[in-house]
Amino acid sequence: MRIGRWWADAAGGLPATYWFLWTGLLINRVGGFAVLFLSLYLTVQRDASTAMAGLIAGAYGIGGIGGTLLGGVLTDGWGRRATLLLSHFTTAGVMVVLALSTNLTMIAALALLLGIMQSMPGPAFVAAIIDVVPAERRSRAFNLQFWAFNLGMAGASLLAGVLAQWSYAGMFLIDAASTLVTGLLIAWKVPETRTAAAVPVERGLRTPLADRIFLVFVGLTLLQSLLYSQTNTIVPLAMNADRLGAATYGLLTALSGTMIVVGQLFVPKLIDGRAKAWVLAVSLAIMATGFGLLSVAHGLALYLTAAAIWTIGSMLAAPPNAEINSELAPLELRGRYQSVFFLTFPAAAFLAPALGGASLQFFGKGHWVITAGIGVVAAGLHLVAGPARERRVAAIRAKTGVTVSGSSG
Repeated sequence: MRIGRWWADAAGGLPATYWFLWTGLLINRVGGFAVLFLSLYLTVQRDASTAMAGLIAGAYGIGGIGGTLLGGVLTDGWGRRATLLLSHFTTAGVMVVLALSTNLTMIAALALLLGIMQSMPGPAFVAAIIDVVPAERRSRAFNLQFWAFNLGMAGASLLAGVLAQWSYAGMFLIDAASTLVTGLLIAWKVPETRTAAAVPVERGLRTPLADRIFLVFVGLTLLQSLLYSQTNTIVPLAMNADRLGAATYGLLTALSGTMIVVGQLFVPKLIDGRAKAWVLAVSLAIMATGFGLLSVAHGLALYLTAAAIWTIGSMLAAPPNAEINSELAPLELRGRYQSVFFLTFPAAAFLAPALGGASLQFFGKGHWVITAGIGVVAAGLHLVAGPARERRVAAIRAKTGVTVSGSSG
Protein backbone atom coordinates (compact mmCIF):
# COMPACT_ATOMS: atom_id res chain seq x y z
CA MET A 1 0.00 0.00 0.00
CA ARG A 2 2.78 2.44 0.85
CA ILE A 3 4.51 1.78 -2.48
CA GLY A 4 1.21 2.32 -4.30
CA ARG A 5 0.57 5.63 -2.56
CA TRP A 6 4.16 6.75 -3.19
CA TRP A 7 3.90 5.96 -6.90
CA ALA A 8 0.49 7.62 -7.21
CA ASP A 9 1.94 10.74 -5.61
CA ALA A 10 4.98 10.71 -7.88
CA ALA A 11 2.90 10.09 -11.02
CA GLY A 12 0.49 12.88 -10.17
CA GLY A 13 -2.54 11.71 -12.21
CA LEU A 14 -0.94 12.28 -15.60
CA PRO A 15 -2.98 11.60 -18.79
CA ALA A 16 -2.75 8.33 -20.73
CA THR A 17 -1.12 9.92 -23.79
CA TYR A 18 1.72 11.12 -21.58
CA TRP A 19 2.32 7.58 -20.34
CA PHE A 20 2.50 6.22 -23.89
CA LEU A 21 5.04 8.92 -24.73
CA TRP A 22 6.92 8.13 -21.50
CA THR A 23 6.94 4.41 -22.32
CA GLY A 24 8.25 5.12 -25.81
CA LEU A 25 11.03 7.25 -24.37
CA LEU A 26 12.00 4.51 -21.92
CA ILE A 27 12.04 1.83 -24.64
CA ASN A 28 14.14 4.11 -26.82
CA ARG A 29 16.67 4.73 -24.07
CA VAL A 30 16.98 1.10 -23.00
CA GLY A 31 17.40 0.03 -26.61
CA GLY A 32 19.64 2.95 -27.57
CA PHE A 33 22.94 1.23 -26.90
CA ALA A 34 24.41 0.91 -30.41
CA VAL A 35 25.76 4.47 -30.56
CA LEU A 36 27.53 3.96 -27.23
CA PHE A 37 29.77 1.42 -28.94
CA LEU A 38 29.95 3.04 -32.39
CA SER A 39 33.67 3.92 -32.20
CA LEU A 40 34.61 0.51 -30.83
CA TYR A 41 32.49 -1.20 -33.50
CA LEU A 42 34.29 0.73 -36.23
CA THR A 43 37.79 -0.08 -34.99
CA VAL A 44 37.17 -3.71 -33.98
CA GLN A 45 34.64 -4.89 -36.56
CA ARG A 46 35.30 -2.65 -39.56
CA ASP A 47 39.08 -2.12 -39.18
CA ALA A 48 38.76 1.67 -39.15
CA SER A 49 41.65 3.72 -37.84
CA THR A 50 41.19 5.67 -34.62
CA ALA A 51 41.11 8.91 -36.61
CA MET A 52 38.50 7.55 -39.03
CA ALA A 53 36.36 6.26 -36.15
CA GLY A 54 36.53 9.72 -34.59
CA LEU A 55 35.46 11.39 -37.83
CA ILE A 56 32.50 9.05 -38.25
CA ALA A 57 31.44 9.59 -34.64
CA GLY A 58 31.78 13.32 -35.29
CA ALA A 59 29.48 12.99 -38.30
CA TYR A 60 26.88 11.51 -35.98
CA GLY A 61 27.26 14.52 -33.66
CA ILE A 62 26.93 17.01 -36.53
CA GLY A 63 23.80 15.19 -37.64
CA GLY A 64 22.46 15.55 -34.11
CA ILE A 65 22.72 19.34 -34.24
CA GLY A 66 20.96 19.51 -37.61
CA GLY A 67 18.35 16.99 -36.57
CA THR A 68 17.50 18.94 -33.42
CA LEU A 69 16.74 22.09 -35.43
CA LEU A 70 14.92 20.17 -38.15
CA GLY A 71 12.89 18.32 -35.53
CA GLY A 72 11.73 21.60 -34.02
CA VAL A 73 10.60 23.02 -37.37
CA LEU A 74 8.82 19.80 -38.36
CA THR A 75 7.18 19.50 -34.93
CA ASP A 76 5.47 22.85 -35.47
CA GLY A 77 4.86 22.41 -39.21
CA TRP A 78 3.93 18.75 -39.70
CA GLY A 79 2.89 18.03 -36.14
CA ARG A 80 4.25 16.10 -33.18
CA ARG A 81 2.98 12.66 -34.21
CA ALA A 82 4.20 12.86 -37.82
CA THR A 83 7.67 13.97 -36.70
CA LEU A 84 7.91 11.16 -34.15
CA LEU A 85 6.79 8.53 -36.66
CA LEU A 86 9.15 9.74 -39.39
CA SER A 87 12.14 9.81 -37.07
CA HIS A 88 11.51 6.43 -35.44
CA PHE A 89 10.72 4.43 -38.56
CA THR A 90 13.61 5.99 -40.50
CA THR A 91 16.00 5.39 -37.60
CA ALA A 92 15.02 1.72 -37.49
CA GLY A 93 15.73 1.36 -41.20
CA VAL A 94 19.08 3.17 -40.96
CA MET A 95 20.10 0.91 -38.08
CA VAL A 96 19.41 -2.21 -40.15
CA VAL A 97 21.43 -0.91 -43.11
CA LEU A 98 24.22 0.18 -40.77
CA ALA A 99 24.41 -3.32 -39.28
CA LEU A 100 24.93 -4.80 -42.74
CA SER A 101 27.28 -2.16 -44.21
CA THR A 102 31.03 -2.68 -44.55
CA ASN A 103 32.13 0.35 -46.60
CA LEU A 104 33.39 3.11 -44.30
CA THR A 105 32.19 5.91 -46.57
CA MET A 106 28.71 4.43 -46.53
CA ILE A 107 28.90 3.98 -42.76
CA ALA A 108 29.90 7.64 -42.35
CA ALA A 109 26.90 8.76 -44.42
CA LEU A 110 24.62 6.49 -42.41
CA ALA A 111 26.06 7.83 -39.14
CA LEU A 112 25.26 11.38 -40.26
CA LEU A 113 21.71 10.37 -41.17
CA LEU A 114 21.35 8.45 -37.92
CA GLY A 115 22.40 11.53 -35.95
CA ILE A 116 19.73 13.57 -37.71
CA MET A 117 16.96 11.04 -37.20
CA GLN A 118 17.77 10.12 -33.59
CA SER A 119 17.80 13.76 -32.48
CA MET A 120 14.60 14.79 -34.29
CA PRO A 121 12.18 13.30 -31.70
CA GLY A 122 13.47 15.42 -28.79
CA PRO A 123 11.51 18.61 -29.56
CA ALA A 124 8.45 16.60 -30.62
CA PHE A 125 8.40 14.51 -27.43
CA VAL A 126 8.59 17.58 -25.21
CA ALA A 127 6.10 19.62 -27.26
CA ALA A 128 3.61 16.74 -27.10
CA ILE A 129 4.06 16.47 -23.33
CA ILE A 130 3.39 20.20 -22.97
CA ASP A 131 0.29 19.83 -25.16
CA VAL A 132 -1.33 17.05 -23.10
CA VAL A 133 -0.15 17.71 -19.52
CA PRO A 134 -1.88 20.50 -17.56
CA ALA A 135 0.47 23.27 -16.47
CA GLU A 136 0.17 22.42 -12.77
CA ARG A 137 1.36 18.84 -13.40
CA ARG A 138 4.24 19.48 -15.78
CA SER A 139 6.84 19.54 -13.03
CA ARG A 140 5.97 15.93 -12.16
CA ALA A 141 5.78 14.98 -15.84
CA PHE A 142 9.26 16.30 -16.58
CA ASN A 143 10.62 14.80 -13.38
CA LEU A 144 9.39 11.37 -14.49
CA GLN A 145 10.73 11.98 -18.00
CA PHE A 146 14.20 12.71 -16.56
CA TRP A 147 13.93 9.57 -14.42
CA ALA A 148 12.94 7.40 -17.40
CA PHE A 149 15.79 8.83 -19.47
CA ASN A 150 18.38 7.96 -16.82
CA LEU A 151 16.84 4.58 -16.05
CA GLY A 152 16.91 3.77 -19.76
CA MET A 153 20.50 4.93 -20.14
CA ALA A 154 21.54 2.75 -17.20
CA GLY A 155 19.86 -0.24 -18.81
CA ALA A 156 21.44 0.55 -22.17
CA SER A 157 24.92 0.74 -20.65
CA LEU A 158 24.50 -2.68 -19.06
CA LEU A 159 23.09 -4.29 -22.20
CA ALA A 160 25.64 -2.75 -24.54
CA GLY A 161 28.62 -4.49 -22.97
CA VAL A 162 26.92 -7.88 -23.10
CA LEU A 163 25.65 -7.51 -26.66
CA ALA A 164 28.98 -6.20 -27.97
CA GLN A 165 30.63 -9.42 -26.84
CA TRP A 166 27.94 -11.42 -28.63
CA SER A 167 27.58 -9.54 -31.93
CA TYR A 168 27.98 -5.93 -33.04
CA ALA A 169 25.57 -6.48 -35.92
CA GLY A 170 23.08 -8.01 -33.50
CA MET A 171 23.45 -4.95 -31.27
CA PHE A 172 22.42 -2.63 -34.11
CA LEU A 173 19.53 -4.89 -35.11
CA ILE A 174 18.16 -5.05 -31.55
CA ASP A 175 18.49 -1.27 -31.32
CA ALA A 176 16.51 -1.04 -34.58
CA ALA A 177 13.85 -3.35 -33.17
CA SER A 178 13.41 -1.26 -30.00
CA THR A 179 13.09 1.88 -32.12
CA LEU A 180 10.52 0.16 -34.32
CA VAL A 181 8.52 -0.90 -31.26
CA THR A 182 8.47 2.71 -30.06
CA GLY A 183 7.29 3.90 -33.46
CA LEU A 184 4.52 1.33 -33.54
CA LEU A 185 3.44 2.28 -30.01
CA ILE A 186 3.21 5.94 -31.02
CA ALA A 187 1.32 5.06 -34.22
CA TRP A 188 -1.13 2.97 -32.19
CA LYS A 189 -1.70 5.05 -29.07
CA VAL A 190 -0.48 8.64 -29.51
CA PRO A 191 -2.78 11.00 -31.45
CA GLU A 192 -1.69 14.31 -32.89
CA THR A 193 -1.57 16.66 -29.89
CA ARG A 194 -1.11 19.95 -31.74
CA THR A 195 -4.31 21.97 -31.92
CA ALA A 196 -5.45 24.18 -34.78
CA ALA A 197 -4.49 27.23 -32.70
CA ALA A 198 -0.90 25.97 -32.58
CA VAL A 199 -0.27 26.06 -36.35
CA PRO A 200 2.75 28.36 -36.83
CA VAL A 201 2.48 31.51 -38.91
CA GLU A 202 6.21 31.78 -39.62
CA ARG A 203 9.01 29.66 -40.98
CA GLY A 204 12.49 29.21 -39.58
CA LEU A 205 13.77 30.13 -36.12
CA ARG A 206 13.54 33.91 -36.17
CA THR A 207 11.27 34.34 -33.14
CA PRO A 208 13.10 32.09 -30.64
CA LEU A 209 16.47 33.49 -31.74
CA ALA A 210 15.19 37.03 -31.13
CA ASP A 211 13.55 36.27 -27.77
CA ARG A 212 15.98 37.75 -25.23
CA ILE A 213 14.24 36.37 -22.14
CA PHE A 214 14.27 32.88 -23.63
CA LEU A 215 17.87 33.19 -24.84
CA VAL A 216 19.03 34.26 -21.37
CA PHE A 217 17.42 31.12 -19.99
CA VAL A 218 19.06 29.01 -22.73
CA GLY A 219 22.41 30.60 -21.86
CA LEU A 220 21.99 29.74 -18.18
CA THR A 221 21.02 26.18 -19.14
CA LEU A 222 24.22 26.01 -21.19
CA LEU A 223 26.23 26.97 -18.09
CA GLN A 224 24.46 24.25 -16.12
CA SER A 225 25.15 21.75 -18.90
CA LEU A 226 28.82 22.79 -18.95
CA LEU A 227 29.01 21.87 -15.28
CA TYR A 228 27.36 18.49 -15.66
CA SER A 229 29.32 17.65 -18.83
CA GLN A 230 32.45 17.72 -16.67
CA THR A 231 31.33 14.41 -15.17
CA ASN A 232 31.99 12.34 -18.28
CA THR A 233 34.79 14.41 -19.82
CA ILE A 234 37.09 16.11 -17.29
CA VAL A 235 36.33 14.20 -14.07
CA PRO A 236 37.81 10.93 -15.42
CA LEU A 237 40.95 12.83 -16.47
CA ALA A 238 41.26 14.33 -12.99
CA MET A 239 40.77 10.93 -11.37
CA ASN A 240 43.42 9.42 -13.63
CA ALA A 241 45.83 12.19 -12.60
CA ASP A 242 45.13 11.23 -8.98
CA ARG A 243 45.94 7.59 -9.84
CA LEU A 244 42.34 6.46 -9.67
CA GLY A 245 41.68 4.17 -12.63
CA ALA A 246 38.71 3.32 -14.80
CA ALA A 247 37.22 0.96 -12.21
CA THR A 248 36.96 3.74 -9.62
CA TYR A 249 35.43 6.08 -12.18
CA GLY A 250 32.90 3.33 -12.84
CA LEU A 251 31.98 3.39 -9.14
CA LEU A 252 31.42 7.13 -9.35
CA THR A 253 29.11 6.89 -12.38
CA ALA A 254 27.27 3.96 -10.80
CA LEU A 255 26.69 5.99 -7.64
CA SER A 256 25.32 8.94 -9.61
CA GLY A 257 23.06 6.75 -11.75
CA THR A 258 21.75 4.84 -8.75
CA MET A 259 20.96 8.05 -6.88
CA ILE A 260 18.96 9.38 -9.85
CA VAL A 261 17.02 6.15 -10.39
CA VAL A 262 16.21 5.78 -6.69
CA GLY A 263 15.80 9.40 -5.68
CA GLN A 264 14.34 11.30 -8.62
CA LEU A 265 10.77 10.26 -7.84
CA PHE A 266 11.02 11.97 -4.45
CA VAL A 267 12.09 15.32 -5.94
CA PRO A 268 8.55 16.73 -6.54
CA LYS A 269 7.83 16.77 -2.80
CA LEU A 270 10.91 18.93 -2.29
CA ILE A 271 10.26 21.49 -5.01
CA ASP A 272 6.49 21.66 -5.62
CA GLY A 273 5.09 25.12 -4.87
CA ARG A 274 8.52 26.77 -4.71
CA ALA A 275 9.66 29.52 -7.06
CA LYS A 276 11.54 27.90 -9.92
CA ALA A 277 14.22 30.58 -10.02
CA TRP A 278 15.09 29.80 -6.40
CA VAL A 279 15.04 26.05 -7.00
CA LEU A 280 17.44 26.45 -9.92
CA ALA A 281 19.65 28.84 -7.95
CA VAL A 282 19.88 26.40 -5.03
CA SER A 283 20.47 23.42 -7.32
CA LEU A 284 23.29 25.18 -9.16
CA ALA A 285 24.84 26.24 -5.86
CA ILE A 286 24.74 22.59 -4.75
CA MET A 287 26.35 21.49 -8.01
CA ALA A 288 29.01 24.17 -7.59
CA THR A 289 29.75 22.84 -4.10
CA GLY A 290 30.23 19.33 -5.45
CA PHE A 291 32.62 20.38 -8.18
CA GLY A 292 34.40 22.78 -5.86
CA LEU A 293 35.10 19.87 -3.52
CA LEU A 294 37.21 18.30 -6.27
CA SER A 295 39.77 21.10 -5.78
CA VAL A 296 40.90 19.29 -2.61
CA ALA A 297 40.02 15.71 -3.62
CA HIS A 298 42.73 13.12 -4.07
CA GLY A 299 41.20 9.86 -2.79
CA LEU A 300 38.10 7.97 -3.85
CA ALA A 301 36.05 8.95 -0.78
CA LEU A 302 36.08 12.67 -1.63
CA TYR A 303 35.37 12.00 -5.30
CA LEU A 304 32.32 9.90 -4.36
CA THR A 305 31.16 12.58 -1.90
CA ALA A 306 31.49 15.26 -4.58
CA ALA A 307 29.57 13.09 -7.07
CA ALA A 308 26.74 12.60 -4.57
CA ILE A 309 26.51 16.37 -4.04
CA TRP A 310 26.46 17.40 -7.70
CA THR A 311 23.99 14.62 -8.50
CA ILE A 312 21.56 16.00 -5.90
CA GLY A 313 21.88 19.41 -7.53
CA SER A 314 21.20 18.04 -11.01
CA MET A 315 18.18 16.08 -9.76
CA LEU A 316 16.63 19.20 -8.26
CA ALA A 317 17.32 21.25 -11.40
CA ALA A 318 15.84 18.88 -13.99
CA PRO A 319 12.07 19.43 -13.49
CA PRO A 320 12.01 23.25 -13.17
CA ASN A 321 14.50 23.62 -16.00
CA ALA A 322 12.26 21.66 -18.38
CA GLU A 323 9.12 23.31 -17.05
CA ILE A 324 10.38 26.87 -17.54
CA ASN A 325 11.47 25.92 -21.05
CA SER A 326 7.97 24.66 -21.78
CA GLU A 327 6.31 27.76 -20.30
CA LEU A 328 8.35 30.32 -22.25
CA ALA A 329 7.38 28.90 -25.65
CA PRO A 330 4.38 30.42 -27.47
CA LEU A 331 1.72 27.84 -28.27
CA GLU A 332 2.33 27.88 -32.03
CA LEU A 333 6.16 27.71 -31.76
CA ARG A 334 6.72 25.05 -29.11
CA GLY A 335 8.74 22.81 -31.41
CA ARG A 336 11.07 25.59 -32.56
CA TYR A 337 11.68 26.77 -29.00
CA GLN A 338 12.44 23.20 -27.92
CA SER A 339 14.95 22.76 -30.72
CA VAL A 340 16.89 25.89 -29.74
CA PHE A 341 16.83 24.81 -26.10
CA PHE A 342 18.05 21.29 -26.96
CA LEU A 343 21.11 22.72 -28.73
CA THR A 344 22.61 23.51 -25.33
CA PHE A 345 23.41 19.84 -24.78
CA PRO A 346 25.57 19.13 -27.87
CA ALA A 347 27.14 22.57 -27.39
CA ALA A 348 28.10 21.67 -23.83
CA ALA A 349 29.30 18.24 -24.96
CA PHE A 350 31.76 20.05 -27.26
CA LEU A 351 32.75 22.99 -25.04
CA ALA A 352 33.23 21.08 -21.79
CA PRO A 353 36.08 18.85 -23.01
CA ALA A 354 37.52 21.48 -25.37
CA LEU A 355 37.80 24.17 -22.68
CA GLY A 356 37.94 21.93 -19.62
CA GLY A 357 40.89 19.88 -20.84
CA ALA A 358 43.01 23.00 -21.37
CA SER A 359 41.87 24.43 -18.04
CA LEU A 360 42.76 21.24 -16.15
CA GLN A 361 46.17 21.15 -17.81
CA PHE A 362 47.05 24.77 -17.01
CA PHE A 363 45.33 25.26 -13.65
CA GLY A 364 45.32 21.74 -12.19
CA LYS A 365 43.00 21.56 -9.18
CA GLY A 366 42.25 25.25 -9.72
CA HIS A 367 40.06 24.16 -12.64
CA TRP A 368 37.45 23.02 -10.15
CA VAL A 369 37.44 26.41 -8.43
CA ILE A 370 36.70 27.96 -11.83
CA THR A 371 33.97 25.39 -12.47
CA ALA A 372 32.39 26.07 -9.08
CA GLY A 373 32.56 29.79 -9.80
CA ILE A 374 30.58 29.28 -13.02
CA GLY A 375 27.92 27.47 -11.01
CA VAL A 376 27.70 30.25 -8.42
CA VAL A 377 27.44 32.91 -11.14
CA ALA A 378 24.69 30.95 -12.91
CA ALA A 379 22.81 30.59 -9.61
CA GLY A 380 22.88 34.34 -9.06
CA LEU A 381 21.82 35.07 -12.64
CA HIS A 382 18.80 32.80 -12.26
CA LEU A 383 17.62 34.97 -9.36
CA VAL A 384 18.15 38.12 -11.44
CA ALA A 385 16.41 36.69 -14.53
CA GLY A 386 13.56 35.05 -12.62
CA PRO A 387 11.16 38.03 -12.37
CA ALA A 388 11.28 38.72 -16.13
CA ARG A 389 10.63 35.06 -16.85
CA GLU A 390 7.71 35.09 -14.43
CA ARG A 391 6.14 38.10 -16.14
CA ARG A 392 6.57 36.46 -19.56
CA VAL A 393 4.99 33.19 -18.38
CA ALA A 394 2.08 35.08 -16.79
CA ALA A 395 1.45 36.88 -20.09
CA ILE A 396 1.48 33.61 -22.06
CA ARG A 397 -0.89 31.99 -19.55
CA ALA A 398 -3.25 34.93 -19.77
CA LYS A 399 -3.24 34.70 -23.56
CA THR A 400 -3.92 30.95 -23.59
CA GLY A 401 -6.27 30.92 -20.62
CA VAL A 402 -4.03 28.70 -18.48
CA THR A 403 -4.09 29.04 -14.71
CA VAL A 404 -1.71 27.36 -12.29
CA SER A 405 -0.70 27.77 -8.68
CA GLY A 406 2.82 28.59 -7.64
CA SER A 407 5.50 30.80 -9.15
CA SER A 408 6.99 30.24 -12.54
CA GLY A 409 10.22 32.10 -11.83
